[in-house]
Amino acid sequence: MGTHHPLRVFSGSANLPLAKDVVRILEQIRGKEITTRAQRGLDVSGMQEPITLGQSKTSRMPDSELHVAIDQVVRDQDVFIIQPCARPVNDNLMELLLYVDAFRRASAHEITTVIPYYPYGRQERMAKGREAISAKVVATMLEALGVSRVVYFDVHAPATQGFFQVPVDPLTALPVLAGYFKKPEFKNAAIVSPDVGRAKFAGRYAEQLDLPLVVVHKRREDAKTAKATHIVGDIQGKIPIVIDDVIAGGTVLTEVEELIKAGALPEVYFAITHGVLLPSALARLEDPHVKQLVISDTIRQPKAIRDHAKIVVLSVAELLANVIWRIHCGESISDLIEKT
Repeated sequence: MGTHHPLRVFSGSANLPLAKDVVRILEQIRGKEITTRAQRGLDVSGMQEPITLGQSKTSRMPDSELHVAIDQVVRDQDVFIIQPCARPVNDNLMELLLYVDAFRRASAHEITTVIPYYPYGRQERMAKGREAISAKVVATMLEALGVSRVVYFDVHAPATQGFFQVPVDPLTALPVLAGYFKKPEFKNAAIVSPDVGRAKFAGRYAEQLDLPLVVVHKRREDAKTAKATHIVGDIQGKIPIVIDDVIAGGTVLTEVEELIKAGALPEVYFAITHGVLLPSALARLEDPHVKQLVISDTIRQPKAIRDHAKIVVLSVAELLANVIWRIHCGESISDLIEKT
């Protein structure tokens, strides 16, 4: 073990099932580590305490204020708090900030915020004058409250990491999502980047799956809409697998028609890390040429989404548990972070 400070994992209310899965896998990792160390004759006295989900409570006051409380001692302990900040974004973000403050005031040794879905991630620059750089505001708040480290998945702009002065581990769900497509039926597929900006990310999918890369070029028509103008790469007779970091309104689904016009097979797959999935996206999924949407569980989905005929939800819990264990033990996670 790289530290003598006990490991504690807590969860906000945004994605409790993911946190429970992470803790369950962490306990399995601890058990295997004890066995391995014992076989080598190493000391395991500091690893005997089981890893369980920390005791805490979030409640809402009558005037809609949030109240958080930690129901166990965390003094001089390594605390990891798991809280994605999807809808309702502001409530989930505020809950996370309050927990960070509570842990700091309770004398935690280190506080790592695990934010599978980073809030305001698409507001990382000033597109025009007199705008807030909201992603930077989130970073400033977290640091001001005393966060020791930040972990997130597939943030929209990789440069967001530079908004922090504390260590940031930018994870990617790529190994989980790409693994789904390592099947014989996808040998005749092509990875499709929905725009030039995601081409590098898409290239990593193509490399891992040993598939060709296709890039959709767009022309912006106004501040909110962009139209595909042409497609670069060989998509003729291939199954398109369109990748992206987040699907909200579902505009990426509108590229299906252009891909088919370019000769792609009329069975389009999508591999997208964060499923925000607004009603418009669900409506666009009804396109008969959309075969499947594969997303991760960085955002907790309602039962209707989990049971949707065209949606597959894959878990990042095992990946996240390994990352938390390595951070706690002072081991490298360079093979698991997003390469930009």
